[in-house]
Amino acid sequence: MAELTRLHVARRLDRCTVLGPGVRAVIWVQGCPLRCHGCVAAETLPFDGGVALTVPELTDWLCRLTEVEGVTLSGGEPFAQAAALAELLDAVRARRPDFSAMAYSGYHYAALRTGSPDRRALLERLDLLIDGPYVAARHGSLRWRGSANQRVLALGDRYAHVPAEPDVSAGVEVSVESDGSLSWAGVPPTPGFREGLEQRLAARGFALRTEGWGEA
Repeated sequence: MAELTRLHVARRLDRCTVLGPGVRAVIWVQGCPLRCHGCVAAETLPFDGGVALTVPELTDWLCRLTEVEGVTLSGGEPFAQAAALAELLDAVRARRPDFSAMAYSGYHYAALRTGSPDRRALLERLDLLIDGPYVAARHGSLRWRGSANQRVLALGDRYAHVPAEPDVSAGVEVSVESDGSLSWAGVPPTPGFREGLEQRLAARGFALRTEGWGEA
């Protein structure tokens, strides 16, 4: 029996409205070869963390989420696991043909387009790409992005209108978990958001579960 492809995942979220158009699932992959200064999800950078999940496991999970229109891939660096993610998107679309896909990458689009076959395969399966490294000196209150050098690129017709829409921050979403801890997702509109939030919560006796967005 052939071994199942596995993805190393830092975290996943069933429902999110601040990391891409509409209501989306989110997968934060584990591992990034880049080290952007000020990365808001530094815990996703090491390749030896996270949980290994098979493509069929993730496919079943995504296909059960009937209220979402697609998935956003973040991390970590999604293109460090490009082959597995391309396989995942193919498996999901075999069951849900209209399922959309968006990804963040610290690499520029031109580099991905001329990169390895695996990276090109993942790129070809995306509807939207946020490209480029996070640059702390250019931090801005931007839609789905942390710094002004990053771009929202429509890679097909489905979201062709998106880059022309108002470029305002989508904010962050905060939720309370069953154990009383807090989690958040999104692109902070102001620098130092994570550190400030952690300090304020700690002062009030709360524990923050680290589940933010990080650009690779």
